Amino acid sequence: MEMFQETMDYISLFICLFSIFVLCWGVVRCIFDFFRGEFRPKSLREGIAFLIQGKNALGFYILLSLEILIVADIIDSIVKPTWEDIGRLAVIVVIRTFISHFLNKELAEGDEQLARERENAEREAQGKSTMPADGSR
Repeated sequence: MEMFQETMDYISLFICLFSIFVLCWGVVRCIFDFFRGEFRPKSLREGIAFLIQGKNALGFYILLSLEILIVADIIDSIVKPTWEDIGRLAVIVVIRTFISHFLNKELAEGDEQLARERENAEREAQGKSTMPADGSR
């Protein structure tokens, strides 16, 4: 039984480390999108779109990381089922669910904002393509 518990502890540790990797990967992607939006945009709208995209991606990776950590906590609670561990797991799940709810809400708002920016950019591009070459209407 002790070998099983030790194995599950290593699995739980691996899952926690993977969660940290996922979170760090999200930060790297967000940094990339930030610099792409700040230094390589063709227009202000495109720059804003990259920044929104980076923010949304970071929120997604935060949520994914939190969900992975919940799995590690569940494994720990199954292997060592004390009332203290179960209570701690319940509190952690409630806190993470609360955070997830508001992050999901913010991500949905960011997606809507990104869609509006794309629609505005398309309308702007269509308006420029329908103008005569001399600029008169």
